[in-house]
Amino acid sequence: MASYILRRLLLIIPTLLGILTINFIIIQAAPGGPVEQTIAQLEGLDVSATARVSGSQNDLSAQTGGSSEGSYRGARGLDPEIIREIEAMYGFDKPAYERFWLMLKSYAQFDFGNSLFSDKSVVDLIIEKLPVSISLGLWATLITYAVSIPLGIRKAVRDGTPFDLWTSSAIIIGYAIPNFLFAILLIVIFAGGTWLDWFPLRGLTSPDFDQLSLWGQIKDYFWHITLPVLASVIGSFATLTMLTKNSFLDEINKQYVLTARAKGLNENQVLYGHVFRNAMLIIIAGMPAALISIFFTGSMLIEVIFSLDGIGLLGYEAVINRDYPVIFGTLYIFTLIGLLLKLISDITYVLVDPRIDFESREQ
Repeated sequence: MASYILRRLLLIIPTLLGILTINFIIIQAAPGGPVEQTIAQLEGLDVSATARVSGSQNDLSAQTGGSSEGSYRGARGLDPEIIREIEAMYGFDKPAYERFWLMLKSYAQFDFGNSLFSDKSVVDLIIEKLPVSISLGLWATLITYAVSIPLGIRKAVRDGTPFDLWTSSAIIIGYAIPNFLFAILLIVIFAGGTWLDWFPLRGLTSPDFDQLSLWGQIKDYFWHITLPVLASVIGSFATLTMLTKNSFLDEINKQYVLTARAKGLNENQVLYGHVFRNAMLIIIAGMPAALISIFFTGSMLIEVIFSLDGIGLLGYEAVINRDYPVIFGTLYIFTLIGLLLKLISDITYVLVDPRIDFESREQ
């Protein structure tokens, strides 16, 4: 097992390098980089997302290290010396391959630099936004697993019954509803949109949160987080529920289950004493994705709708603003976490079922 873990750890290096390289090339080719945006601001031009996306092809040469005055849209009225200073300020006075190499050397030392536009380090920005994303991801994950696994087991036991049919219909309908559309529906119904005004519309806590008692802070936190979490989990039940059901159905029909029943064990002893351990192996395989969602939920639309300043919104703003240190810093950190969690998942497989041997499979 030790040699397998070592090989997997070594494989992380080329995987990270490949992901960073591909994304670096794509981002560099996108128009409207930080130099172009600064020039547009100096000229008093529109620097909105629409304007940047509709920029001319000359933007591409700006991203690949061009330094002439004509390389930037809107730069013809500026002193070339000012343009060179702007390029040096953002590091674009160097060619793309040199910038990429310097980025890799810094990332190898876990130095992710500072944001180009917020005057904060990438690590500080991530730490600042994590509480919101952890709140959404943690509660959404816990609720999804707490509902889906018991429901999947119940559906497997009662396969083909009316209960199985109507629960399948319910979770499939939920899966088909986009979470942002469900979020809007929740606001209309419960957040003062049309009918009820039971929940707040903005933020993770109230402005006077620090003045509240401990119990008051707990109630205020759950008061604010209820609707965003409900909107996040609406489509999360179907996959895990059906995966649990099918896994249990597959195990229930095996010979060892018939043998256990023949020995006189009751249904709960068979189900939870024998079937559960084997059926849960496939569920464990999905744990890395569930765990990474706690830190990086990707629920940008939910954060925007409920005015929650989290990682999803940070990533969106970084892409729109071409804030390269934030883009690549978050990509590096969460890709590394995801790869490590995948390795932990494989190790957990072995701990749950010692019959699994990854090393023998590779020989």
